[in-house]
Amino acid sequence: MSSDFVLACVGKPSAGKSSFLNAVTDAVAKVGNYPFTTIRPNHGVAYYPIQCPCVKHGKQDVCQPRYGRCIAGTRYVPISIMDVAGLVPGASHGQGLGNQFLDDLRSADVLVHVVDVSGTTDESGKETTGYNPINDIDWLHSEIHEWIFNNLNKKWSGIVRRHTATKSNIIETLHNQFSGYGATQAIVAKFMDRLGLKESVEKWDEDTLHKVVDAFLDVRFPTIVALNKIDLPDSDKNIAKIMRKYDENMLVLTSAVSECFLRRMDKQGYIKYKEGTDEFITLEDDPDSGLKPLDEKIQSRLEKIQDLVLFRYGSTGVEEVISRAVETLGVIPVYPVRNLSSFSNGQPGKQGGVFRDCILVRPGTTVREFAKKVHPEIDKHYLYAETVGNIRLGENDIISEKINIISFKTSAMSTSTSSTNSSTTNTTNEKKK
Repeated sequence: MSSDFVLACVGKPSAGKSSFLNAVTDAVAKVGNYPFTTIRPNHGVAYYPIQCPCVKHGKQDVCQPRYGRCIAGTRYVPISIMDVAGLVPGASHGQGLGNQFLDDLRSADVLVHVVDVSGTTDESGKETTGYNPINDIDWLHSEIHEWIFNNLNKKWSGIVRRHTATKSNIIETLHNQFSGYGATQAIVAKFMDRLGLKESVEKWDEDTLHKVVDAFLDVRFPTIVALNKIDLPDSDKNIAKIMRKYDENMLVLTSAVSECFLRRMDKQGYIKYKEGTDEFITLEDDPDSGLKPLDEKIQSRLEKIQDLVLFRYGSTGVEEVISRAVETLGVIPVYPVRNLSSFSNGQPGKQGGVFRDCILVRPGTTVREFAKKVHPEIDKHYLYAETVGNIRLGENDIISEKINIISFKTSAMSTSTSSTNSSTTNTTNEKKK
């Protein structure tokens, strides 16, 4: 159990999307069982790095995540990432695998757009020179916008008639239209509040509808752009142009192929690489490390990565993309435990790992809503919940960074449910006195 959030990785052919996916899913892909039991073939597991509470509570030596891993207090939380195929200009009109591409987006929470910032591939992914990667950033937004706008516009007159006849709330009316794209009423209310439209629905023209769709996209499909291939010659000038045009918070400089190589060398025992940094150690750096000696080819490749990527940008950027994408959602990591003294999930008096589970929840999630998310039986037999210091929590208390280690007290839990879900349920069968 980890989260039900989905990142959608998009990008034209030859932008480096495959290298990016290999980099973010390979490093810890074989650590633990995948928590996503309904992953389709085009889904994988990426890992979101956060500081684990085992550091604050001095439990690093016994921290044993059920999924992902914890290394010296850095916890890698699994999150689903979807490889979306068919991104080519004209997708909104069915070009390429356009219909499949756009349908796949319905289940995404954040888009990760891998862009070839070197300008050495055209809009179809064919080799070229001097291509402007700004085109790729713009037409991704344009294709999604056209897809939604066209669907909305062709039904608009009928929508207005029904809205007028039923005297519906504008949020309700728009939610009926946008729910097919995974929008909740809260999302509709949020983007309409930002938009601040004064005109009544009956007076909306096509320009207004375009503004509505743009506002919807900003809230429903936040996008992180991975400016990839930063080590190639023409990348610098393109990066400068892109930085001037777009919000830098949505841009991350990356070299996915460098990350893949560093992780492969680490796995094969040539280096010790600390992901997300500019650090790796070789046998020459530490003769007692047990690492393999580097041949001339590997040495040359590593030096090139250091000079063109690590020393210049501080990292390959791949890990930062995942962090930035997840943090765009404002999610909060929560740790359900049985024992608030040891932070374990095992039976009292028995040894076991601590902070076994980490679940990412949306902002505004209440304690009782979290109980249901952990397991329906906890919600059914709920008595109360406590946090660190044995502080009693109210059912409607909001989960926050300060309230994110929680123990649930339940009654009448069945033996079978208790044994199956011992990691996240309290089976002391406490009774209210």
